[in-house]
Amino acid sequence: MSATAATIQRPAAPLRDPATTARATALVAAVVVLWPLLALAEFRPWQLFDTSHLQVMANFLAGFLPPATAPDFLALLARATLETLAIATAGIALAFVVAAPLAVVATRALAVSRIGPGPGRAAGASIRTATRGVLTVLRAIPEVVWALVFVRALGLGPGAGVLALAVTYGGMLGKVYTEILESGDTRSARALLEAGSPRLGALFYALVPSTAQELASYTVYRWECAVRASVVMGFVGAGGLGQLMDQSMKMLNGGEASTILLTFLALVIVADAMSALIRRVLS
Repeated sequence: MSATAATIQRPAAPLRDPATTARATALVAAVVVLWPLLALAEFRPWQLFDTSHLQVMANFLAGFLPPATAPDFLALLARATLETLAIATAGIALAFVVAAPLAVVATRALAVSRIGPGPGRAAGASIRTATRGVLTVLRAIPEVVWALVFVRALGLGPGAGVLALAVTYGGMLGKVYTEILESGDTRSARALLEAGSPRLGALFYALVPSTAQELASYTVYRWECAVRASVVMGFVGAGGLGQLMDQSMKMLNGGEASTILLTFLALVIVADAMSALIRRVLS
């Protein structure tokens, strides 16, 4: 038998993924890093399956059934739902007013000083850095903390929740708007600026048309987050479904709490449907 035939008849070597070693190393490194963090966080999920703990959870969940349907409570629920929607919508609207101009200033693609060398280049970079710092400060403090501050200043009610959302979400929207505007093709915006167009012209004729779908989708997503946040802020006196939930939980009325949670779930579903509709319209 010739050497060529012996080579042909020899069984092929088993295929081996060349990235196996790198993936195994990354997995081991992840376990080494995450295990101390899980231990520090006292993450013990097996305790959920302890018999006594299961019994406690079952008794607690049983108190949520059946959901409350009393007419007087449903009237309060309808008012609190409208109040929550008002807080979230007004908060996002004010947050947009805060975020939009800051995003325009912070976006490098709209910086006239970056077109070429000149005396204003360093000043422009300093202004953009300071603006990004303002956005960082605004979003770094949780909305619940702002709500506590505004509740002290304005008293109990939805006004504190609106201002808290406007401040925190203004920083979040401004940060993400800046990243979205800079992530696409910015050559058309640069061409308009070089031709003498103002910033707003480059924004609306070059950057917004290509990023409108993503900007709108993220704004609606933040509105959905604002609905959830307004519920949480209600526990500190900012009104809405959260304040009604707080009262029901303090009175150990699980049926009312269950109805409030179902209403909140419906709000999230509606927000998701609105986001999908807006994406289809803008696509």
